[in-house]
Amino acid sequence: MAGLEFMDYSKTVNLPKTDFPMKADLPHREPEIHKFWDEIDIYARMLEKPAPRGEFILHDGPPYSNGDIHIGHALNKLLKDFIVRYKTMQGYKTPFIPGWDNHGLPIEQKVSENMRKKQLTPTLLEMRKACREYAAGWVDKQREQFMRLGAVGDWFNPYLTMNYSYEATLVKVFGELALQGYIYRGLKPIHWCIYDETALAEAEIEYAQHVSHSIYVRFPLVTDPNGLFDGHEKSYTIIWTTTPWTIPANLAVAVHPEHEYAFVDVGEDRYLIAAELVGRTMTAIGAENYCVVKTVKGSELEGMVFKHPIYDRNSVLVHADYVTLEDGTGVVHTAPGHGREDFETGQRYGLEVLNPVNEKGVFTEKAGQFAGLHILKQGNQAVIDALKERGMLLASDKVEHSYPHCWRCHNPVVFRTTVQWFMSIDHNDLRERMLKALDSVEFYPKEAENRLRAMIENSPDWCLSRQRSWGVGIPVFYCSSCGESIITKETIDAVYKDSLQNGSDSWFEKSPAELLGPDFKCPKCGGSEFTKETDVLDVWFDSGSSSRAVVENRLNTYPPDMYCEGSDQHRGWFNKSLVIGVATKGVSPFKHLVSHGFVLDAEGRAMSKSLGNVIAPQQVIKDVGADVLRLFVSSTDYSEDIRIGQEILKRVTDAYRRLRNTFRFLLGNLYDFDPVKDRVAVEDMLEIDQWVLHRLQEVLQDLTSAYDSLEFHKVFHTGHYFAAVDLSALYLDIIKDRLYASAPNDRNRRSAQTALYEILSTMVRALAPVLAYTAEEVWKYVPGDKADSVHLADFPVVKDEYINRDLAAKWQRIFEVREEVYKSIEQARQTGVIGKPLESRVRILAPEPLYDFLRGYEAELPSVMIVSQVLLEKSPEGQPLSVEVSSPEGKKCQRCWLILDTVGADGEHPMLCARCAEAVSQLEEIV
Repeated sequence: MAGLEFMDYSKTVNLPKTDFPMKADLPHREPEIHKFWDEIDIYARMLEKPAPRGEFILHDGPPYSNGDIHIGHALNKLLKDFIVRYKTMQGYKTPFIPGWDNHGLPIEQKVSENMRKKQLTPTLLEMRKACREYAAGWVDKQREQFMRLGAVGDWFNPYLTMNYSYEATLVKVFGELALQGYIYRGLKPIHWCIYDETALAEAEIEYAQHVSHSIYVRFPLVTDPNGLFDGHEKSYTIIWTTTPWTIPANLAVAVHPEHEYAFVDVGEDRYLIAAELVGRTMTAIGAENYCVVKTVKGSELEGMVFKHPIYDRNSVLVHADYVTLEDGTGVVHTAPGHGREDFETGQRYGLEVLNPVNEKGVFTEKAGQFAGLHILKQGNQAVIDALKERGMLLASDKVEHSYPHCWRCHNPVVFRTTVQWFMSIDHNDLRERMLKALDSVEFYPKEAENRLRAMIENSPDWCLSRQRSWGVGIPVFYCSSCGESIITKETIDAVYKDSLQNGSDSWFEKSPAELLGPDFKCPKCGGSEFTKETDVLDVWFDSGSSSRAVVENRLNTYPPDMYCEGSDQHRGWFNKSLVIGVATKGVSPFKHLVSHGFVLDAEGRAMSKSLGNVIAPQQVIKDVGADVLRLFVSSTDYSEDIRIGQEILKRVTDAYRRLRNTFRFLLGNLYDFDPVKDRVAVEDMLEIDQWVLHRLQEVLQDLTSAYDSLEFHKVFHTGHYFAAVDLSALYLDIIKDRLYASAPNDRNRRSAQTALYEILSTMVRALAPVLAYTAEEVWKYVPGDKADSVHLADFPVVKDEYINRDLAAKWQRIFEVREEVYKSIEQARQTGVIGKPLESRVRILAPEPLYDFLRGYEAELPSVMIVSQVLLEKSPEGQPLSVEVSSPEGKKCQRCWLILDTVGADGEHPMLCARCAEAVSQLEEIV
């Protein structure tokens, strides 16, 4: 083609071509990808995919349906989604049924508040109907928000704890436990929220700092059977407490039988306190002059009786092993109606269970002069004033300490002894069986096992009853004739069948006769009149039964493979699921237990509206897209609390951009590559192309190992490093000239394209579980035959034919030389010796045997160093490697821009180097 030398040579270069956009625009593009997933029904297709490895079931812990999802929800659902997508691509069938927790106090409170605003007084059933509608509304909103994260699952057929079938399962599970002897009704001290007016389980308690009154109170001696006070007229013992409101319930003072106790004279008064705490106590009550008369063992104080400091009744001395010498006086104020240990001691000594506080936290008539006062608002001060008036208050102060609070309303809780329904943790050796069951569980992180074991070892019996409207009624009947509580297989079956058909509302709507039938008789006395329990089940019983209601009932298997929730669930969902699982099925409900930390702001503070530091996932998605949020989650070590902030998100966005640009480069240089006809066999590829495929296998091994160990931060760092360093900063930079300037079908260009295709095919699949949207977008442009969705493709596996460690070691030596060359080039550029690195000549003086090694690669060194010319010489004997940089000799090729002495050698194309002239001549032949 005459005159081709005057053509625009830039048009003959194989520049990248792709419709894959450089700008991500994720907030607008991701919904389009989601629409594609909906059209092909991606979840159903994932389940239909061949599953040679069998099933893997990650059971979803149910979030509460009462508000927009927060960043902690996003962390949790995305971790689960990484696992589900990875396992599917690995060849597992991974049904994922999302769920929601619908019953409970927060929803009831919100609905009650709305009713009050409308000046409505609903019936019980009207309240429950409104709660159900409220919960359903938030399920719809949260579902949409979770789906926008890219989380895959059976979103339109989730499990809800308020579904009839689920509620019926709760009745069934309760019945199984009751018939096996785990359930009992008893009088016990329990945590009680006086603001929500309900009992609380251990899982519903959180500890926070609280300022309490701190008082030292003296109790006058009444009886001293062994004469240890020596007949001293003014004799007392001293107690210390941070709950003055419990003094009206005092019935005893406790000492440790093994501790030493001292009789201390302060003026005319003689006091009995722990010998080790004399100094601290005297300082606290302001006694500067005192004298220790004698000391005795606590066991010798048996039979002493003191007088209550306010009322005209006795307070007996008792022995208790829980008395410590850490705080107070070593003599413990004991109120069996208000403390677990106090209660147990009282039972041992036959003391009355005095509880003068009602469910609202108000003193009852049993508190005498304090009746009608709220224990925290007025009661504490009123008791202190009464003690002071009677001369029994020795000291009063305020102290800040860790105190139990309600996890829902975050107010301080109290201990009240009431009649409740409990599940025994020690019946049938359940506690030991639970601990044994954990031996076969794999924990992530491993340290989490200790936390769950400690929770089980120290767990009291589970208080199951709640005094609320919105929940599943405890299926117990009471005989009106003999008062017997009735739980039989017949009664459970009747309530179960009714719940299955009519839901839990039916329990509150129907009479006992309608539920049991007219012929049912009391098993104890034959009576025919009954009442029903009005309390509802603890919501932890709801969620704790989910593996039975969902995995067993819907997926027809048990147990599931994995639970994954926040670390707080060691005392919540993990704990209660284990209790129910081991008690009813004999095994742990999880084989793998994954726990993650909380999401904090960039300064490590908990997020709150008052601090103005809340980062909502919805806003992150709106600003930068769900895939950036997914990448952020993958970048964190979730085993600890993680931090998020705008600067952190900016860094992740930059990392996302580098990954996207890498994918775009790969796609752009494969526009004319057919994987079937253009692929080059590995043994025929250039060595550096073979090297990158070897490196790809190393990366894939690391990525697979990271996924398998659920260390997603390693997935992020391995993938990002490979893209940013191995590829963008090294390999891709080196092969650009070959890709762009070679003839389209040149064997060396096809060699590079073969490597690029392998990298693209491998990395888009390997990162798909994390970058769900972007991987799908990239997959659309990957050449060759492929699955309809990247999420229906198989996870890549290491190809042994690409592993070549000897070759990798050789190229590592070359890259080390390259680093030295680059240092010299940069120095030459800064001093003005050269302009652009490409327009330079490098003289490498290498000692033996490096010189001999590099001679084998002499022809490739210019492209590896990305310079025009490389002169390789042997360095003088004894001298190390050195590099000299200068301007090259020759002319600049108008096509590849290298300065070479072959430019002009071709008469047809005098402005081109020999290689470019040949490439253009091939184009000329095609034309």
